[in-house]
Amino acid sequence: MKHTPREQAPDFWGYARNYLHHFLPQVRALAPRSIEAYRISLESYIYYLVTERHFPRQDIGFDHFDRQVIKDWLVWMRQNKNYEPATIGLRLSAIKAFLNFAAAEDITLVAVYQAAKSLKAPATPRKPIEYLQENETTALLAAHDGKDVKSRRNRMLLILLYDTGARVGEITALTLDDLSLAKPAHLTLTGKRDKSRVVPLGEKTIEHLMVYLQEFHPQRTTRPLFYSYHLGQATALSSDTIAAVLSTAGDLARQRCPSLPERLHCHMLRKTKAMDLYKQGIPLPIIMQLLGHESMSTTSAFYAFATLDMMREAMNAATPAIHESNTQAISDDELQLLYTLK
Repeated sequence: MKHTPREQAPDFWGYARNYLHHFLPQVRALAPRSIEAYRISLESYIYYLVTERHFPRQDIGFDHFDRQVIKDWLVWMRQNKNYEPATIGLRLSAIKAFLNFAAAEDITLVAVYQAAKSLKAPATPRKPIEYLQENETTALLAAHDGKDVKSRRNRMLLILLYDTGARVGEITALTLDDLSLAKPAHLTLTGKRDKSRVVPLGEKTIEHLMVYLQEFHPQRTTRPLFYSYHLGQATALSSDTIAAVLSTAGDLARQRCPSLPERLHCHMLRKTKAMDLYKQGIPLPIIMQLLGHESMSTTSAFYAFATLDMMREAMNAATPAIHESNTQAISDDELQLLYTLK
């Protein structure tokens, strides 16, 4: 297929530069790392056009964003580059977002965007959600024994991280102004794109906070809620510091709770809190509000499914009349077979 530039055709390179250097950073106010991800996706498509389709780079235009060409690019990423489905999905989403922008700027490009809009990336296999069991959570939160100042700070940090289901960036940004202990006690978290949400605090967490504030914030002056001193100034903890606090807690807790996963990350506490609420029958819209998800699909994709343990409990509860001692427990393999077409 040979493409020749049309007279007065929309300037692809001009739109691409405007998209990356003006629209995304100034209009959308995206973070530099997000903008870089869009740039890499566009470069990936251009690289495919130049190296695989042999289109001269200087001649590339919106004619080269043909639906069939984009489909071939998806196949190339999967078969030749061995990209994971999630990576292919991100690349395709970036291309469609750019074409959407271009179509809004130039009505002659609407057909190009509409043709690409319905394309879908390969399905991403859904992995079981990673979360901690109750005994593992208990061991982790109690790992820092509170025998010294830093240990007491770290214990409070992990308790609040779990109880609020906060993202790490939301915890590092907390100040005393975000905390209210007046009934009903709550915390104001500021998340992605500076959107805030109010999260209630549990009674046990409030008790811990009262003790923490007496030691670390006796004057109640505005400063980071969790801090360390740098050059004599109270400085907010970094994300790396919080990750290190969690890692140390995991090493300590594993001594009495060997089942604790070797690889712990802060998002696991967030998922654990959400799953604990889900197991208690809390409706998904409330979990969605707690986590700060903008879309219900984001919440349900993670939590709106039953784990094997939850299904087993439901099945046992549904058969209360079976009490024979020789009844064998259903195995995970057997349970899986109930939900397959084999």
